[in-house]
Amino acid sequence: MNVTIVDYQSGNISSVINSFKEVAKDKIKIEITSDLNKIKSSDKIILPGQGSFKSCVESLNSINGLHDALKEFVIINKKPLLGICVGLQMFGDVSYEESETKGLGWIPGKVTKIDNKNGKFKLPHIGWNEIEIAKESKIFKGIQNKSHMYFVHSYELVPEDKSIISATTNYSSKIVCCIEKDNLFGTQFHPEKSDKTGLKIIENFLNL
Repeated sequence: MNVTIVDYQSGNISSVINSFKEVAKDKIKIEITSDLNKIKSSDKIILPGQGSFKSCVESLNSINGLHDALKEFVIINKKPLLGICVGLQMFGDVSYEESETKGLGWIPGKVTKIDNKNGKFKLPHIGWNEIEIAKESKIFKGIQNKSHMYFVHSYELVPEDKSIISATTNYSSKIVCCIEKDNLFGTQFHPEKSDKTGLKIIENFLNL
């Protein structure tokens, strides 16, 4: 099985690479690339994302053909893709961080700023927070409800279809922190920084 971590210069993804390689050991080939042919022929894809929505989208779009290659992988070939942090947010239609920016448009929904209740809650939301599992998810196999995950974000993807939300976290309000729709998976938290529980989520994705 070939698993690709998409390299589109979206910030430091070394911890993503290290965690996936640790879980895969020698059984699964993990490749970090922006090569379109390798991406298209992969069995599974991880789409990381750090920094602002706008900078991630611009970096992704700067690689000619990458947007279309990912769309073909997800929408036409229906192969599994995991988006992490801004990687998840980009699934949506639009974000209003910095300026109005179009997303990948795979999931109808908008990326909006967390309501910090007039400064009562610090932004970005950084650190460990427990997740509330909303529905059975393939990547939550063996994960206990109210497990703690590591977050770094000020924005969340709010999908129009609430049935695809697989977990939320409470920080000022209920924040969407995980979605699952068919072959599309996304975590707002960082599984690669969430200790053994995060590694279990990575393992579950690789074992799909």
